[in-house]
Amino acid sequence: MSIDTPTSPVVFGSADGSEELARAELYGLLARLWLAPPDAELLQQFGTAVTEAPETGALLEGPWQALVGALRSTTVEAAAAEHEALFLGVGKPEVFAYGSFYLAGFLNEKPLAVLRHDLAALGLTRDAATLETEDHIAYLFEVMRYLIAGEDVAVCNLEQQRRFFRAHIQTWAERLCETVIAHPRADTWRALAVFTQNFLVVETQGFDMLET
Repeated sequence: MSIDTPTSPVVFGSADGSEELARAELYGLLARLWLAPPDAELLQQFGTAVTEAPETGALLEGPWQALVGALRSTTVEAAAAEHEALFLGVGKPEVFAYGSFYLAGFLNEKPLAVLRHDLAALGLTRDAATLETEDHIAYLFEVMRYLIAGEDVAVCNLEQQRRFFRAHIQTWAERLCETVIAHPRADTWRALAVFTQNFLVVETQGFDMLET
């Protein structure tokens, strides 16, 4: 099965109230926002539909409200300029969103090869049309969404989620978030990084409970 980074509009809220579906949608939203600047349709969704935190009164409420506020305050043009300044730029980007960079110091190193081996074991491949390598944070979040919401129970289950998260997200995503938070040009993505940081804490705690 081919996994691509998301480009379609995000659906907010769980239609059947399922906590797992809500988790999957959050991973999908994070994948979309880490991949590319929001377009007019996504900003409109945040402006009119998103009001409630994933966990009211819990760790995610404040960061979620800050993220919603940041997306309501920005424009398509401002978000695109910020994204380019952080992740594109001329020559070397200011911020790398690839696991290999944080784990090995360079792109396309051994961590990417290990990841590709693990993806193959899950029956997953990268869409050939995708420009980003599999260790981009957006791709990893999209894999998590699949492992939560996919229909193949032999692959899409809590144990596979735990293994993938521990091996390929928990090992470096915190450092990415810290890098973005500290960057002077970050605004919308600072709010995204803070929310991502707290969401990963919640996920880590959940997987910790599976191991006790």
